[in-house]
Amino acid sequence: MYYLSNYTEAKSVSEASRLLKTIDDSVLIAGGTDVLIKLRNLDKKYSNKHLIGINTLNELKNITIDDEFIHIGSLCTFDDIENNEIIKNNLTNLKMAAALVGGPQIRNMATIGGNICNGATSADSASSLFALDAILVIFNENKQKEIAISDFYLSAGVVKLEKGDILTSIKIPKKSYEGYASKYIKFAQRNAMDIATIGVSVMLKSSDEKIIDLKLAYGVAAPTPIRAKESEKLAKGLELTKENIEKIANNVLNETKARDSWRASKDFRNNLLTTLTKRAIYELTGRDYEN
Repeated sequence: MYYLSNYTEAKSVSEASRLLKTIDDSVLIAGGTDVLIKLRNLDKKYSNKHLIGINTLNELKNITIDDEFIHIGSLCTFDDIENNEIIKNNLTNLKMAAALVGGPQIRNMATIGGNICNGATSADSASSLFALDAILVIFNENKQKEIAISDFYLSAGVVKLEKGDILTSIKIPKKSYEGYASKYIKFAQRNAMDIATIGVSVMLKSSDEKIIDLKLAYGVAAPTPIRAKESEKLAKGLELTKENIEKIANNVLNETKARDSWRASKDFRNNLLTTLTKRAIYELTGRDYEN
Protein backbone atom coordinates (compact mmCIF):
# COMPACT_ATOMS: atom_id res chain seq x y z
CA MET A 1 0.00 0.00 0.00
CA TYR A 2 1.18 3.51 -0.86
CA TYR A 3 0.38 6.15 1.73
CA LEU A 4 -0.41 9.34 -0.19
CA SER A 5 -3.16 11.95 0.11
CA ASN A 6 -3.71 12.83 -3.56
CA TYR A 7 -2.18 12.97 -7.03
CA THR A 8 -2.20 15.77 -9.60
CA GLU A 9 -0.53 15.56 -12.99
CA ALA A 10 1.04 18.85 -14.03
CA LYS A 11 0.62 19.94 -17.65
CA SER A 12 3.62 22.27 -17.65
CA VAL A 13 6.70 23.12 -15.62
CA SER A 14 5.05 26.39 -14.56
CA GLU A 15 1.97 24.55 -13.30
CA ALA A 16 4.09 22.03 -11.42
CA SER A 17 6.00 24.83 -9.70
CA ARG A 18 2.77 26.63 -8.79
CA LEU A 19 1.22 23.45 -7.39
CA LEU A 20 4.30 22.78 -5.26
CA LYS A 21 3.96 26.26 -3.79
CA THR A 22 0.22 26.22 -3.16
CA ILE A 23 -0.45 22.63 -2.05
CA ASP A 24 0.72 21.78 1.44
CA ASP A 25 2.77 18.57 1.83
CA SER A 26 3.26 18.20 -1.92
CA VAL A 27 6.19 16.48 -3.59
CA LEU A 28 7.25 15.90 -7.21
CA ILE A 29 7.18 12.45 -8.72
CA ALA A 30 8.76 11.52 -12.06
CA GLY A 31 10.01 7.95 -12.45
CA GLY A 32 8.97 7.18 -8.89
CA THR A 33 11.79 4.75 -8.16
CA ASP A 34 12.70 6.62 -4.96
CA VAL A 35 9.45 8.34 -3.96
CA LEU A 36 7.20 5.29 -4.25
CA ILE A 37 9.52 3.20 -2.11
CA LYS A 38 9.48 5.88 0.58
CA LEU A 39 5.69 6.09 0.44
CA ARG A 40 5.37 2.35 0.76
CA ASN A 41 7.89 2.16 3.60
CA LEU A 42 6.08 4.85 5.62
CA ASP A 43 9.01 7.26 5.50
CA LYS A 44 7.83 10.11 7.75
CA LYS A 45 9.14 12.71 5.30
CA TYR A 46 6.94 11.31 2.53
CA SER A 47 3.86 9.79 4.20
CA ASN A 48 0.48 11.20 3.13
CA LYS A 49 1.99 13.52 0.55
CA HIS A 50 0.15 15.09 -2.37
CA LEU A 51 2.09 13.89 -5.42
CA ILE A 52 2.68 16.26 -8.35
CA GLY A 53 3.36 14.19 -11.44
CA ILE A 54 5.72 15.60 -14.07
CA ASN A 55 6.70 12.51 -16.06
CA THR A 56 4.60 13.56 -19.08
CA LEU A 57 6.54 16.82 -19.57
CA ASN A 58 8.41 15.82 -22.72
CA GLU A 59 10.30 19.12 -22.90
CA LEU A 60 12.40 17.86 -19.97
CA LYS A 61 13.45 14.68 -21.77
CA ASN A 62 15.85 16.02 -24.40
CA ILE A 63 19.64 15.73 -24.72
CA THR A 64 21.21 18.36 -26.99
CA ILE A 65 24.62 19.87 -27.71
CA ASP A 66 25.69 23.34 -28.82
CA ASP A 67 28.95 25.31 -29.00
CA GLU A 68 29.12 25.79 -25.22
CA PHE A 69 27.22 23.04 -23.42
CA ILE A 70 25.68 19.61 -23.47
CA HIS A 71 22.12 19.96 -22.13
CA ILE A 72 20.52 17.01 -20.36
CA GLY A 73 16.82 17.22 -19.48
CA SER A 74 16.08 16.32 -15.87
CA LEU A 75 13.51 13.70 -16.91
CA CYS A 76 15.98 11.75 -19.05
CA THR A 77 16.13 8.21 -17.76
CA PHE A 78 19.39 6.39 -17.21
CA ASP A 79 18.54 4.20 -20.18
CA ASP A 80 18.24 7.39 -22.28
CA ILE A 81 21.62 8.60 -21.03
CA GLU A 82 23.43 5.28 -21.47
CA ASN A 83 22.30 4.95 -25.09
CA ASN A 84 22.45 8.56 -26.27
CA GLU A 85 25.10 9.26 -28.94
CA ILE A 86 25.99 12.71 -27.55
CA ILE A 87 26.68 11.19 -24.14
CA LYS A 88 28.56 8.20 -25.54
CA ASN A 89 30.79 10.42 -27.69
CA ASN A 90 31.63 12.99 -25.02
CA LEU A 91 30.81 11.94 -21.44
CA THR A 92 32.14 8.42 -20.97
CA ASN A 93 32.11 8.59 -17.18
CA LEU A 94 28.44 9.61 -17.08
CA LYS A 95 27.54 6.88 -19.58
CA MET A 96 29.32 4.30 -17.42
CA ALA A 97 27.58 5.57 -14.28
CA ALA A 98 24.17 5.41 -15.98
CA ALA A 99 24.78 1.80 -16.95
CA LEU A 100 25.37 0.84 -13.32
CA VAL A 101 22.17 2.29 -11.82
CA GLY A 102 19.98 -0.56 -10.52
CA GLY A 103 18.71 -3.09 -13.05
CA PRO A 104 17.18 -2.62 -16.54
CA GLN A 105 13.70 -1.87 -15.17
CA ILE A 106 15.04 0.83 -12.84
CA ARG A 107 17.20 2.40 -15.56
CA ASN A 108 14.16 2.57 -17.82
CA MET A 109 12.19 4.57 -15.21
CA ALA A 110 14.64 6.39 -12.92
CA THR A 111 15.49 9.94 -13.99
CA ILE A 112 18.78 11.76 -13.60
CA GLY A 113 16.96 14.70 -12.02
CA GLY A 114 15.44 12.50 -9.36
CA ASN A 115 18.81 10.87 -8.71
CA ILE A 116 20.37 14.27 -8.03
CA CYS A 117 17.52 15.79 -6.05
CA ASN A 118 17.38 12.75 -3.78
CA GLY A 119 20.60 14.13 -2.28
CA ALA A 120 22.26 10.76 -1.65
CA THR A 121 26.07 10.68 -1.71
CA SER A 122 25.76 7.19 -3.21
CA ALA A 123 23.90 8.44 -6.32
CA ASP A 124 25.77 6.93 -9.27
CA SER A 125 25.39 10.01 -11.47
CA ALA A 126 26.57 12.49 -8.84
CA SER A 127 30.33 11.93 -8.80
CA SER A 128 30.57 12.09 -12.60
CA LEU A 129 28.50 15.28 -12.66
CA PHE A 130 30.85 16.74 -10.03
CA ALA A 131 33.85 15.83 -12.19
CA LEU A 132 32.13 17.44 -15.18
CA ASP A 133 31.47 20.73 -13.33
CA ALA A 134 27.76 20.34 -14.04
CA ILE A 135 25.48 23.37 -13.79
CA LEU A 136 21.90 22.78 -12.64
CA VAL A 137 19.10 24.81 -14.20
CA ILE A 138 16.26 25.34 -11.71
CA PHE A 139 12.83 26.84 -12.47
CA ASN A 140 10.50 28.46 -9.95
CA GLU A 141 7.25 29.91 -11.33
CA ASN A 142 8.42 32.40 -13.97
CA LYS A 143 12.04 32.65 -12.86
CA GLN A 144 15.06 30.55 -13.70
CA LYS A 145 18.37 30.23 -11.87
CA GLU A 146 21.56 28.25 -12.28
CA ILE A 147 23.65 26.65 -9.56
CA ALA A 148 26.88 24.66 -9.67
CA ILE A 149 26.29 21.08 -8.61
CA SER A 150 29.05 21.47 -5.99
CA ASP A 151 26.87 24.10 -4.27
CA PHE A 152 23.66 22.09 -4.60
CA TYR A 153 24.47 19.39 -2.04
CA LEU A 154 24.28 20.94 1.44
CA SER A 155 24.59 17.89 3.72
CA ALA A 156 23.65 14.21 3.75
CA GLY A 157 20.32 13.91 1.92
CA VAL A 158 19.80 17.70 1.84
CA VAL A 159 19.95 19.74 -1.38
CA LYS A 160 19.47 23.42 -2.20
CA LEU A 161 15.85 23.41 -3.37
CA GLU A 162 13.36 26.03 -2.23
CA LYS A 163 9.58 25.62 -2.24
CA GLY A 164 8.43 25.55 -5.86
CA ASP A 165 11.90 24.82 -7.28
CA ILE A 166 12.08 22.28 -10.10
CA LEU A 167 15.33 21.02 -11.62
CA THR A 168 14.70 21.24 -15.37
CA SER A 169 18.07 20.49 -16.95
CA ILE A 170 21.77 19.89 -16.43
CA LYS A 171 24.39 21.80 -18.40
CA ILE A 172 27.86 20.34 -19.00
CA PRO A 173 30.38 22.99 -20.14
CA LYS A 174 32.36 22.06 -23.23
CA LYS A 175 35.62 23.08 -21.52
CA SER A 176 34.89 20.55 -18.76
CA TYR A 177 34.88 17.49 -21.05
CA GLU A 178 36.66 18.35 -24.30
CA GLY A 179 40.09 16.71 -24.48
CA TYR A 180 39.56 14.53 -21.41
CA ALA A 181 39.47 10.75 -21.15
CA SER A 182 37.09 9.71 -18.38
CA LYS A 183 36.00 6.71 -16.38
CA TYR A 184 33.58 5.78 -13.59
CA ILE A 185 34.20 2.84 -11.28
CA LYS A 186 31.60 1.64 -8.84
CA PHE A 187 32.35 -0.80 -6.06
CA ALA A 188 29.36 -2.53 -4.51
CA GLN A 189 28.80 -5.72 -2.54
CA ARG A 190 26.98 -7.24 -5.51
CA ASN A 191 27.70 -6.92 -9.21
CA ALA A 192 24.23 -5.61 -10.01
CA MET A 193 21.38 -3.66 -8.45
CA ASP A 194 23.26 -2.52 -5.37
CA ILE A 195 24.07 0.84 -3.80
CA ALA A 196 27.67 1.96 -4.23
CA THR A 197 30.08 1.31 -1.39
CA ILE A 198 32.37 3.78 -3.16
CA GLY A 199 31.94 5.57 -6.49
CA VAL A 200 34.97 7.02 -8.29
CA SER A 201 34.85 9.31 -11.32
CA VAL A 202 38.17 10.30 -12.88
CA MET A 203 38.88 12.59 -15.83
CA LEU A 204 42.37 12.88 -17.30
CA LYS A 205 43.90 15.25 -19.82
CA SER A 206 47.52 14.37 -20.60
CA SER A 207 50.29 14.93 -23.13
CA ASP A 208 53.77 13.45 -23.52
CA GLU A 209 53.33 11.31 -20.41
CA LYS A 210 52.52 14.37 -18.29
CA ILE A 211 49.29 15.29 -16.54
CA ILE A 212 47.80 18.47 -17.95
CA ASP A 213 44.69 18.22 -15.78
CA LEU A 214 43.12 15.61 -13.53
CA LYS A 215 39.63 15.62 -12.02
CA LEU A 216 38.85 13.35 -9.09
CA ALA A 217 35.27 13.02 -7.82
CA TYR A 218 33.85 10.58 -5.29
CA GLY A 219 30.60 9.26 -3.94
CA VAL A 220 30.19 7.75 -0.44
CA ALA A 221 33.55 9.25 0.50
CA ALA A 222 31.88 12.01 2.54
CA PRO A 223 28.33 13.02 3.54
CA THR A 224 27.93 14.51 0.05
CA PRO A 225 29.66 13.78 -3.28
CA ILE A 226 33.01 15.61 -3.40
CA ARG A 227 35.90 16.68 -5.59
CA ALA A 228 39.45 16.11 -4.33
CA LYS A 229 40.63 19.58 -5.32
CA GLU A 230 43.98 19.55 -3.52
CA SER A 231 44.90 16.22 -5.09
CA GLU A 232 43.94 17.64 -8.48
CA LYS A 233 46.29 20.59 -7.90
CA LEU A 234 49.04 18.21 -6.81
CA ALA A 235 48.65 16.21 -10.03
CA LYS A 236 49.05 19.07 -12.51
CA GLY A 237 52.29 18.83 -14.45
CA LEU A 238 53.41 15.56 -12.88
CA GLU A 239 54.87 12.74 -14.95
CA LEU A 240 52.57 9.73 -15.24
CA THR A 241 54.83 7.47 -13.21
CA LYS A 242 53.88 4.76 -10.76
CA GLU A 243 55.27 6.84 -7.88
CA ASN A 244 53.29 9.94 -8.83
CA ILE A 245 50.04 8.04 -9.33
CA GLU A 246 50.56 6.49 -5.90
CA LYS A 247 51.22 9.93 -4.40
CA ILE A 248 48.03 11.38 -5.91
CA ALA A 249 45.86 8.47 -4.78
CA ASN A 250 47.22 8.56 -1.23
CA ASN A 251 46.67 12.31 -1.00
CA VAL A 252 42.96 11.81 -1.74
CA LEU A 253 42.54 10.44 1.80
CA ASN A 254 43.46 13.88 3.18
CA GLU A 255 40.30 15.26 1.56
CA THR A 256 37.74 12.50 1.98
CA LYS A 257 35.69 11.64 5.06
CA ALA A 258 34.70 8.01 4.61
CA ARG A 259 32.81 6.51 7.54
CA ASP A 260 31.96 3.18 9.10
CA SER A 261 28.55 1.72 8.22
CA TRP A 262 26.93 -1.68 7.99
CA ARG A 263 27.92 -1.75 4.31
CA ALA A 264 31.65 -1.26 4.87
CA SER A 265 34.18 -0.02 7.40
CA LYS A 266 35.99 3.29 7.06
CA ASP A 267 39.31 1.48 6.56
CA PHE A 268 37.84 -0.64 3.76
CA ARG A 269 36.40 2.43 2.05
CA ASN A 270 39.73 4.25 2.33
CA ASN A 271 41.46 1.28 0.74
CA LEU A 272 38.92 1.40 -2.10
CA LEU A 273 39.45 5.13 -2.59
CA THR A 274 43.19 4.77 -3.18
CA THR A 275 42.97 1.50 -5.11
CA LEU A 276 40.19 2.60 -7.47
CA THR A 277 41.78 6.00 -8.07
CA LYS A 278 45.01 4.34 -9.15
CA ARG A 279 43.16 1.80 -11.27
CA ALA A 280 41.16 4.49 -13.06
CA ILE A 281 44.26 6.56 -13.86
CA TYR A 282 46.15 3.53 -15.14
CA GLU A 283 43.24 2.45 -17.34
CA LEU A 284 42.82 5.97 -18.74
CA THR A 285 46.48 5.90 -19.80
CA GLY A 286 45.97 2.54 -21.50
CA ARG A 287 48.22 0.66 -19.10
CA ASP A 288 47.56 -2.42 -17.04
CA TYR A 289 46.76 -1.64 -13.44
CA GLU A 290 49.72 -2.25 -11.13
CA ASN A 291 49.37 -3.00 -7.44
